[in-house]
Amino acid sequence: MEENKPTCLHDKHIALGALMSPFGGFDMPIQYQGITEEHNAVRQHCGVFDVSHMGEINISGPDAEKFVNHIFTNDISNAPDGKIFYGMMCREDGGTVDDLLVYKRGDNNFLLVINAANIDKDVAWIELQAKGFDLEINNLCDQLGELAVQGPEAEKVMEQVLGINCSHLAFYTFEEMLLDGKHILVSRTGYTGEDGFEIYATHNVIRPLWDLLMESGQCTPCGLGCRDTLRFEVGLPLYGDELTDNITPIMAGLSIFVKLDKPEFIGRAALAAQKQNGPAKKLVGLELLDRAIPRHGYEVLTPAGEVVGHVTTGYRGISVDKSIAMALVDANHAIPGTELLVQIRRKQFPAVVTSRKFYKKSYKKQP
Repeated sequence: MEENKPTCLHDKHIALGALMSPFGGFDMPIQYQGITEEHNAVRQHCGVFDVSHMGEINISGPDAEKFVNHIFTNDISNAPDGKIFYGMMCREDGGTVDDLLVYKRGDNNFLLVINAANIDKDVAWIELQAKGFDLEINNLCDQLGELAVQGPEAEKVMEQVLGINCSHLAFYTFEEMLLDGKHILVSRTGYTGEDGFEIYATHNVIRPLWDLLMESGQCTPCGLGCRDTLRFEVGLPLYGDELTDNITPIMAGLSIFVKLDKPEFIGRAALAAQKQNGPAKKLVGLELLDRAIPRHGYEVLTPAGEVVGHVTTGYRGISVDKSIAMALVDANHAIPGTELLVQIRRKQFPAVVTSRKFYKKSYKKQP
């Protein structure tokens, strides 16, 4: 069995007393002080995450734009440099290979940011699809680290602590720049529902940036535990839970990122048919009328006891004081207000179908 890889900040997490645990093939910090404290720091002030486990693939060459549009559900045609797109790579049957970000660095030059647990699978799949295209695939996963600086005070921290001027960056745009003579890429993106930035750079650049942030006293180190509670409360999907080989973007309610007006991309026909006919299952929010906590995989039933789905993610909310879940259920039970039950150990708890967004996002859309 392969050992979990350390990120370039592994020793820093140990020194801070982080609770470490395997995630996506990496040994990652789950929490430092505690999930609730870290979650609230991001909602109210500023938190910093080591997300160096994420994968980065650069695709360049004469056919790069044509190829990325071929494997990606969103439409990157004629996009300006510095623009970022969210979307999925899908199989021909519409099942999700991964969800990812595509950064347009220049003409026929794109950076793809993929999920840690899927790096090997994604790279193999991308290389397989690339046959016949004139391009170069450059796997940067082992070279780059990544920090996420998130929260309403993130912009201030970036500028005052790191000396990175980013107030001009609009949501889902990025800039490549030199910081003390060293190359960095900074984007106004995140996975928390708050304003924030992500910094990509080589390991020798990321390490001192982390130290500056920790020494500043202006931000809280945050683990993957609260990264999950933060993204969940605002309805953002996690691959492996809300998107899988068997859960399409249409089922997951992400049609806005599937551009069916594009003439061609892998999975288009299957996704178009599913959009037209309606998916058999849909991802919904559930609010439990009790304090019991639903967890991934728990069965969802009708009041008559028929199993109609399962919980994909569930928590006792932190920013919202409710027991809440996202669940994949049969489409005819996905209407808001529908009364269902969640099986939690030996008991069944009443729940009602709601929006998947339990907490309002606070993105800064315009600089």
